[in-house]
Amino acid sequence: MSGKNTLLVDKNKMPLAMGIAFVAFTTQFGGGFASGAQIYQYFINYGIWCLILPLLTQGLYSLFFWYGMRYAYKHKTYDYRSFSDSFYGKTRHVMSNLYEICYLIMIGTASAAAFATGGSTLETLFGLPYWLCTVLVAAFIFVIALFGTEVVRKCASTLSVLIIIGLLLVLVPNIIAQWDSIVASAARMSAGEMTVLSKESGAFGPALWSAVLYFFFQLASVSVMYQHVEPVTDVKQINRAAIGMFVCNFFAMELSIVGLLAVSYVAELATASVPMLVLVQNGVGAGVLTPVISLLIILGAISTAVNMISGIVTRCVNAVERRMDSPAKKQKGHLLRNAVFTLIFVFIAFGIAQFGLMAVVSKGYAYLGYAALITLFIPFVIHAIGTKGRDI
Repeated sequence: MSGKNTLLVDKNKMPLAMGIAFVAFTTQFGGGFASGAQIYQYFINYGIWCLILPLLTQGLYSLFFWYGMRYAYKHKTYDYRSFSDSFYGKTRHVMSNLYEICYLIMIGTASAAAFATGGSTLETLFGLPYWLCTVLVAAFIFVIALFGTEVVRKCASTLSVLIIIGLLLVLVPNIIAQWDSIVASAARMSAGEMTVLSKESGAFGPALWSAVLYFFFQLASVSVMYQHVEPVTDVKQINRAAIGMFVCNFFAMELSIVGLLAVSYVAELATASVPMLVLVQNGVGAGVLTPVISLLIILGAISTAVNMISGIVTRCVNAVERRMDSPAKKQKGHLLRNAVFTLIFVFIAFGIAQFGLMAVVSKGYAYLGYAALITLFIPFVIHAIGTKGRDI
């Protein structure tokens, strides 16, 4: 009887742990990743080091997400503002507000870019006006984010499975078909020859900094994870989630890098906006896999925006409900409050996406990385050293 109960507990823990891992997966791997553009910008353009640096990037990502979630679980801080006020302690009046700015930069860059990417892909696929395509993306995001954390987590799990299946469908056949090109590209990189898109030297230092900068701006999204810690009943679930996110994220990134090496010296890459499409067009199954790539980009864009908008909605709703003196009042208007804040932040991201200022958005990622360095990376390291890890 005791063995049966233990088995039931374990079965209940695993889906939650993997659900949390998949939220982290869909937050990081949006449309920019699915298109291959992000992989080239931060990894392949820096030479042969692209094959090993994902270990560092995803290791840091999982470690810092694990630390943040453990703290949120121990201190019961289930939105990023309550987390910040607790975590920053005496400096919270300055640091919590600085992090609010960091999060708003993330909404204005990552979420707006997700809208723009999803809208542009739908426009290309169906020939609809761009503004209408972004309205469709906004409506889908609004519906998912409206119903709160559990729905977002379930959606992230579903989208993660679809994205992983899509990546396998696109990459595995093309890696097999273009293996000779991949090996040749790796040899040219090892010899110091840079790819078509690269303006770098191939030195390790710049490659390392690019990978770390990628980690910094991804670290900003750790705050979307705190709301998903609330149903956790054991720190082992968080430990499993961290392992799960490392395995999924590293596998997806490494598989994409290896596949995209096949076209890293192809001339048409210089003018392509979707490197993954160049891979398919030079490989196998272009007729079937082109729609799959488009679907991946749309799913990736939607998943990123949903997670980020859900994070700030949870923060705002919790702030309002903390001022209420009875559970009945909190429960009565909870969905309406969710709807109002979801609508506000979906509209903000939608509005920014209408400008199509992708150069500004690109710069925004760098600013986001530096903001995360100041408000998250350095404080997390100081906190871990100062407490010797005993506060999580």
